[in-house]
Amino acid sequence: MFFESLKQFLPVLILLLVVWFVLSRIPKVDLGHTKEFLSRRKWNWLPLGLTYAFLYMGRYNLTVSKNSFGDLMTNSDFGTIFGVGTVVYGFSFIINGPLTDKMGGRRAILVAALGAGMANLLMGLVTYLGYTSNLVLTFSILYAMNMYFQSFGAVAIVKVNSAWFHVRERGTFGGIFGILISLGLYFAYDWGAMITKNFTLPWVFFIPTLILFLFFMISYAMVRDLPSQAGLKDIETADETHEHSSGRALTAMELAKKMFTHPVIVTISLIEFCSGFLRNSIMNWYIIFSKQTGAMETFVPKNWGLLLCCAGILGGVFAGTISDKIFHSRRGPVSAVLYGMMFIGAIGMVFVLQTPYIGWLMVVMSMSIIGVHGMLSGTASMDFGGKKNVGTAVGIIDGMVYLGTGAQSLYYGFTLPNGDAAKDPANWHAWPIAMIPVALIGLLLALRLWNARPATKPKTIIT
Repeated sequence: MFFESLKQFLPVLILLLVVWFVLSRIPKVDLGHTKEFLSRRKWNWLPLGLTYAFLYMGRYNLTVSKNSFGDLMTNSDFGTIFGVGTVVYGFSFIINGPLTDKMGGRRAILVAALGAGMANLLMGLVTYLGYTSNLVLTFSILYAMNMYFQSFGAVAIVKVNSAWFHVRERGTFGGIFGILISLGLYFAYDWGAMITKNFTLPWVFFIPTLILFLFFMISYAMVRDLPSQAGLKDIETADETHEHSSGRALTAMELAKKMFTHPVIVTISLIEFCSGFLRNSIMNWYIIFSKQTGAMETFVPKNWGLLLCCAGILGGVFAGTISDKIFHSRRGPVSAVLYGMMFIGAIGMVFVLQTPYIGWLMVVMSMSIIGVHGMLSGTASMDFGGKKNVGTAVGIIDGMVYLGTGAQSLYYGFTLPNGDAAKDPANWHAWPIAMIPVALIGLLLALRLWNARPATKPKTIIT
């Protein structure tokens, strides 16, 4: 009995060792920060980041619950619910990006935790009360509500950290951002699976609710928008933070025009549409594919959350490190390298779809796409949006991620097999085939960013 319990915690131990190993070896960029600043920055982004990670747990628990709902939620039902939620998430950034620029990242993460917690509470209550006669409509509404509040999370974490990290150390932060996403996926998939195995189904929603409410209080106590609000000196970040030429603040329309006509922001947004399509093509549908084709007891799907987490950590840190150390803080080259891996992987899926190797290929592709997402949504948005406009920039970019996610969810919901047909892997070829052209487009767009750098404000020369 003791060894069986120890065996259950072995994946957690492996995960903690990977996190410790990677964090201890992230290269440090010496910009003259004091020990006091570095310590306070750590205690600023850590609760903020964990809140963001647990938002993922309250987002992808829908995928875990799909398998537990069984015939009550078909692939088409899941595609509709998840698709509606992610489209709402994408369009919410039009409002929530500029709103976060005005009210600050700290308030935004508090709104995200409280609102998403309430939405999960309601989904749990609906499940607990057994209201399944109109399950698709009910869950589409509640999941859309959840995703509206979730959309504050990414904007908040990038907005806050844009004032605490210099451009030269943001590649490293991109690695941290990848770690946070990966932890959230681990919480969602593996903790969610443990919850559904040991508790009744509603608790897959109730437990994230309780955790999000707890981290609402922790973030309220610990997180600050600026170093000066924590009793420290604000730093020069060297990003595209510009004053308007007239000295006045930009209006919402002027700011939106600036972002939507910024060639780098537009290119990143298009790449991230592809990233959203590909990332959730892997994360959502692989675990459903494994369940329906009878492969759930093999190692990869059985430890999907852990392997996603490890892959995401390694991908994020790999991308961030080579961006800062090899490509001199350029985000385009590393994104192109990782998209090249995605393109090759999507082609490879066609040939290994009916073999056990499909799981390990999914892990490698997850590493690549999480690395891209950390580089572009988590890092390039700060570089090219600047700390004053980063909320709007990341809103546009992350909004495109989830429009891509919504597109794949609705597309696969209608094209992938249901019922007995879903039991045969040979009937799933629509899954990888759709990913190949999307990965190629992402690769070609990433190559356009090869030499892109933020335009910093020139220094005034005194004569």
